[in-house]
Amino acid sequence: ISDVMMPGIDGFELCRKIKTDFDHSHIPVILLTAKNTLQNKIEGLEVGADAYVEKPFSPEFLEVQIANLIINRSKIKEHFANSPLVHIKSMAYSQSDEEFLESLNAVINKNIQNPDMDVELVASQLNVSKPTLYRKIKAISSLTINELINITRLKAAAKLLEDGHYKIYEVADMVGYSSQSHLGRNFLKQFGTTPTEYLQRNKTKSFT
Repeated sequence: ISDVMMPGIDGFELCRKIKTDFDHSHIPVILLTAKNTLQNKIEGLEVGADAYVEKPFSPEFLEVQIANLIINRSKIKEHFANSPLVHIKSMAYSQSDEEFLESLNAVINKNIQNPDMDVELVASQLNVSKPTLYRKIKAISSLTINELINITRLKAAAKLLEDGHYKIYEVADMVGYSSQSHLGRNFLKQFGTTPTEYLQRNKTKSFT
């Protein structure tokens, strides 16, 4: 939470620095200001502010804004994790986050057939340290890297099943699972349906 009018560096510049810094770009920013013109509001949004609160304001109003930001981010994370076809970029809170998530997704998908893919491999190919990668992913998604790898495998499986060109055991092998049953257990746990049910549902859709 930052005032816009500050000595040395104003709130707009502070927000810009936060939103373009790899280690901090996921942090939500609320700007407080007496500058209430449309142009000021546009500038606040352009630098990546998550909310723009005009002075004077009540503490209760600010608390609601903070609570809403936290709740909305939690819903976005949950929607990504539990929806088979929602892209990882849906969790990006800034341009910097979007670029990171695109690179991360590309690395995971490049190695998706490798059942031994782990944090060391992903961190190495992204050219970041393991602790940095862990912190960044945890901050953006509330997931560990291994959980995110698993969800990405399952989303890739869902896409292949939806395409309708492969058997379930073939899909399991293509996304790095040791067996069809292993894929099935993970798919059911994550998405609340089995690969067979998902495949049949999509076949039904294609005929309606």
